[in-house]
Amino acid sequence: MQPSSSPSRSNLAGWLYVSPLVLVLVPFFVAPILVVLAASVFATDGFGGLTPGFTLASYIEVLHSALTLKLYLATIKFTVLTWIFTLIIGFFVAYFLVFHVRNQLLAIGLFLLCTVPFWTSNIIRMISWIPLLGKEGLINQALLAMGVIRQPLEVLLFSDLAVVIAYVHQLTIFMIVPIFNSMARIDKKLIEAAIDAGASRFDIMRLIVVPMSKSGIALGTIFVVSIVMGDFFVVKVMSGGGSASVVSAFYEDVGVLQYPTAAASAVLLTLVLVAVVSLILRTVDVRQEITR
Repeated sequence: MQPSSSPSRSNLAGWLYVSPLVLVLVPFFVAPILVVLAASVFATDGFGGLTPGFTLASYIEVLHSALTLKLYLATIKFTVLTWIFTLIIGFFVAYFLVFHVRNQLLAIGLFLLCTVPFWTSNIIRMISWIPLLGKEGLINQALLAMGVIRQPLEVLLFSDLAVVIAYVHQLTIFMIVPIFNSMARIDKKLIEAAIDAGASRFDIMRLIVVPMSKSGIALGTIFVVSIVMGDFFVVKVMSGGGSASVVSAFYEDVGVLQYPTAAASAVLLTLVLVAVVSLILRTVDVRQEITR
C-alpha cells in the first residue's frame, strides 16, 4: 500500500508547489485575457452595452481599416528605432563594464549607477526632456549661442524624434541588464587566448563576445519590443498628439465605449507580440543560456 500512496503524495506536493503561481496567473493573467477575448466577439449597442453572442464584425472592422495599417507601421517604426539605439547603447555600456573595468567591485558599482535615473517615475523622466528639447530649451539655446543654427529647431520636441529619445532613455536599462549578465559569464581566459592567437578586437567582438551574448540580447529585445508596442503614453505626450500607436487607437475606442473593437485590437496586438517573441526565442534557447 505504501508504494501506491507515494505517487499521489508527490503529485499533491507538486500541486502545492505551483499553487502560488496559479493563484497569481489565473486572476491576473488568464482571466483578463479570456474577458477581452470574449468581448471581442460580442456585439455592441453603440452605448457601451455588450450583447452575448459570436460575431467577427469587430475583427473585420479593424483589419479592413486603413488606419490600422498606418498605426501598425508607426508602432513598428518606433519599436525598431528604439530597439536599434537601446541595443547599441546597452551593448557597449555592458561591454565597457565587463571588459574594460578591471575591478569587479567598481564594475558592479558603475552598473548600479546606471540604474539611478530609473529610481524615479517614468513620467518624471519623460517630462524632464521637455526643458531640454523645447524651442526655448537648453539644446536650442546652446546651438544658437554657438552659431550652429539661426533659429530654434522645432523637430526636437513634439515629434517622432522626441518619442524615440524618450523611449531610449526609459528602456536602455532593460537592454543593459541582460547583456551585462551574459557578458559577465564569458571566461576572460577565452579572450586572452584569442588575443594571443592574433585575433583583432573586431574578430573577438564578432566571433566571441556577440555570439556568447545572444541570450542577453534576446531577452533585452523582448523587454524593449513588448514595452514599446504596448505603450501609448510616451507617444501621446512626446509627439504632442501628432503621432499615434496601436495601443492609443483602442484606448480611444474604450473612451467612446466601443469595447468590442478595442478588445479585437488588443487581441490582434497580443498575437503580433506573441509571434515576435516566438521568432526571437527561435534564435536562442534562453532557458538553456540562463541555466548554463
